[in-house]
Amino acid sequence: QVQLVESGGGSVQAGGSLRLSCAASGSIFSINDMGWYRRAPGNGRELVATIPNSGSTNYADSAKGRFTISRDNAKNTVYLQMNSLKPEDTGVYYCNADVRSSDMVSRTYWGQGTQVTVSA
Repeated sequence: QVQLVESGGGSVQAGGSLRLSCAASGSIFSINDMGWYRRAPGNGRELVATIPNSGSTNYADSAKGRFTISRDNAKNTVYLQMNSLKPEDTGVYYCNADVRSSDMVSRTYWGQGTQVTVSA
């Protein structure tokens, strides 16, 4: 069994910063891609950023230049540093990870979501 636990959400004013964290735990053999997705009211989840265990990152156009995704493999943790926040960044942010468990079965897992609110 694998769990993703998120933290770091909150309320900030436009121009402020937040750092989201997501730690995976459980019977983990390895983790491939990790990422962050966002859901605004009335919308489905949309990609914000992804990062493989090794290689280049991928960002939504709205995140480029302002957000930075990183990971600490020793801690099975992915981060999202969000700078110069805008009101349109408001939403629930979900952590995602492709995890191979100890029984060698690969599945996609989601965190519970953390609220980010940016005031104008």
